[in-house]
Amino acid sequence: MGEAESNRLLRSTFVSTTGGVMTDEVGAITGELELQSRLTPDGGIQAMVRYAGAQDLYTVSGSPVRAVSGYAEQAEHRATHERILEMLTTPGRVESGNEKPVDL
Repeated sequence: MGEAESNRLLRSTFVSTTGGVMTDEVGAITGELELQSRLTPDGGIQAMVRYAGAQDLYTVSGSPVRAVSGYAEQAEHRATHERILEMLTTPGRVESGNEKPVDL
């Protein structure tokens, strides 16, 4: 990965809530996860998750998202990455006594 590419990629490890994180490819995943976000060519931010230490990445349902200011530069990318992380670690709504997975 080149320097330009690494500047466009942010990672954070976190533990999911009980309901987990909803992904497009495999449904909800739970446990110790890694959020990876990347700037897209159109100024959005792609959010992917994987089990910590694993290689397979899954698209967080609702991704890509727009940056807080509308077009992401590196500082804005960091702020939006942190906002996504906060969303993914906030418990989902409870239905019939079960927490639903979170998405974007």
